[in-house]
Amino acid sequence: MRVLIAGAGIGGLTAALCCLHFGHEVTVFEQASEFSEVGAGIQLPPNAMQVFKVLGIDALISHRAFRPEALQARMGKSGHMIFNVPLNQASLERWGAPYLHIHRAEYVKALTTAFLKKSPEAINFGACVKDYFRHANGVTLKLSDGREVAGDVLIGADGIRSNIRENMLGADKAVFTGNVAWRAIIPTKALGENVPGPTACVWMGRGRHAVTYRLGDGELVNFVGVVETDKWTEESWTEKGKPEEALKDFAGWHPLVISLLEAAPPDHLYRWALFERAPLSRWTDGCAALLGDAAHPMLPFMAQGAAMAVEDAWVMARELSKEGRSVEESLKAYQDFRLPRTGKAQYASRDNMKTFHQRSRIGQLKTYGPMWLAGQIAPALVKRRLDWLYRFDVTKAK
Repeated sequence: MRVLIAGAGIGGLTAALCCLHFGHEVTVFEQASEFSEVGAGIQLPPNAMQVFKVLGIDALISHRAFRPEALQARMGKSGHMIFNVPLNQASLERWGAPYLHIHRAEYVKALTTAFLKKSPEAINFGACVKDYFRHANGVTLKLSDGREVAGDVLIGADGIRSNIRENMLGADKAVFTGNVAWRAIIPTKALGENVPGPTACVWMGRGRHAVTYRLGDGELVNFVGVVETDKWTEESWTEKGKPEEALKDFAGWHPLVISLLEAAPPDHLYRWALFERAPLSRWTDGCAALLGDAAHPMLPFMAQGAAMAVEDAWVMARELSKEGRSVEESLKAYQDFRLPRTGKAQYASRDNMKTFHQRSRIGQLKTYGPMWLAGQIAPALVKRRLDWLYRFDVTKAK
């Protein structure tokens, strides 16, 4: 079966590797002229690593990643510890795979290396998929330069502003969440004594929160800070921000957070407005289907957007490989299998936005008090609340 994939991001490349794993022919179309060092850090949870274990590339990815020692939550101003959950051998045995931090560019590089090793001529750069049409023998995609390419299946992994989704379902309307995020990568050597520990840490406070974790060999720190605002901002990952504005947003916060913002390279301090889209009820159209952000764009408060795309990739490739049914039936089975889980993750991400930003003292006590108590008395309870995400192995699910 010839599979055409629009988009060479994490979801598209993983879909390509999964399709090759199941014996399909794959061609990937990427609108960028080449891969570039863009993006920031990303958390790579155990449920995504399960797929890479089966594909045999977990060592390649792990080699480029940082392995944190714990998951933490702290109060943003005081730094008071709410909980600390060790990521130890017991966690590895519980969830079946490690929890990692990686730079998005390194993540894509690892996936690209693995894919090109198996199919060296299968990525087409500078090829933007604008539209597609179905026919009796499959599907044909249309590129922005006028070319047409035919295949048996089209996978739309072309991101949050997916052309495939718009042509399949019509234009959608993104709703501003009232949150704007700051992001930066800071060298640890620029931080002096204020270097974050080797953990994935969320710092919570009134109307805002921050996330800190290390990348690579620990020589870099990834920072994301989310602030509530009524200012409507462009939905872009590449809008530059002013350091003085970021510092104002986190004035009075813990010295470690302030040090990160003070040391952030001014030319590489970005901000983006967080928009939300309602979950879709349909991802397929005959021999075409959506995957990852094109199907279920997700707020970043569960660090599961890319991981859900990785799970999608495995399920789609698996369903396409089952005999005795049409491509349309296989894609429908993929959609029906994935919709409940991705929908749950979308809603959980939205709920975390409220959890992290408790404004009142009473709200903080009601929310963070039980977290602290669980962390003190029964840390396993915190892990148990994450089991539905991290313990799930899509390669074994039917």
